[in-house]
Amino acid sequence: METLTVSEVTRSYGVSTRMLRYYEQQGLLTSARREGYAYRIYDAAAQIALAQVLLLRKLRLSVRQIRSILQTPDAVTAVEVFRTAVAELDGEIATLAAIRAILLRLVAALDKAAVVHLGRLLSEDGAVLSAIQSLTPAATNIREDHIMDDLNTLEKTPRTLTDVRVVYLPPATVAAAHVIGDEPEAQVMALLDTFARESGLLAAMPGTRHYGFNHPNPVDESGYHGYEAWLTVPQDWPVPAPLVKKHFAGGLYAAHMISFGNFHEWAWLLHWAETNPKYAFAGDMTDQEHMCGLMEEQLNYVSQLRAGDTQPEDMQLDLLMPLCERQPDGAPT
Repeated sequence: METLTVSEVTRSYGVSTRMLRYYEQQGLLTSARREGYAYRIYDAAAQIALAQVLLLRKLRLSVRQIRSILQTPDAVTAVEVFRTAVAELDGEIATLAAIRAILLRLVAALDKAAVVHLGRLLSEDGAVLSAIQSLTPAATNIREDHIMDDLNTLEKTPRTLTDVRVVYLPPATVAAAHVIGDEPEAQVMALLDTFARESGLLAAMPGTRHYGFNHPNPVDESGYHGYEAWLTVPQDWPVPAPLVKKHFAGGLYAAHMISFGNFHEWAWLLHWAETNPKYAFAGDMTDQEHMCGLMEEQLNYVSQLRAGDTQPEDMQLDLLMPLCERQPDGAPT
């Protein structure tokens, strides 16, 4: 089995580069870099491991369970994992049967009359109410993808970053797009991409920069949030609705580059500021409405827009954190 590049693996196995990186982070497979070759490669062992991971994922095993099987290649471990998975499926089957019975009872009740107040039916039908209340939140959350738990348990211990750049972002006029709701990042991206193409922005300003931040920031487990993104434009450039022209004050920022998806590294960047003897975080941690002053810059946006792909699998971002210099006593200025 010959070695394959990242792009060859994604085409051959139908897996995204983001998932490849995640599986590597979780220790399920490894890649290598050949001397003088810029891209990661996957040898026969890595390809076999990936094939096993993908097969086991189809059986709805979590990454933690798969790692346990692959790292302890004995029948006892595998049997224990599979028995646990069977028990979980049995519970889901029972829950599905109960939900099906409740839904059929509701259908039967609603079919009896042309107009039925559903809320009254749910509150007054003792059998239905009792059956629904017997379903625990854990039991009914059966469609949750196991991988979300795995993503939430990515190693978050602060690390000492060695690639942080202290940069000055110049003041700029920006065209701002803002959306609150489902997948707001994709919606604002589409608005700005259309604006950039139709307005001829790249011809007038080939060095336009793309910034973004949560607005508002997610505040609970629902993940509900908004997103605001900016493109820098000439000061007199027309900005049509629903976009809004704004002024970015610029300033001193710490910049740390990540591959898309590695947002847990925000904690590492904040740790860098907490322990840095010269610079301190200059944002406002209470301002969840505007992501505490933190921003992201999409790198290579202009070339990606010209290529027709502004959301590539290998997207890179700069995490941007506002800075101020510390006083001689170590306090922020």
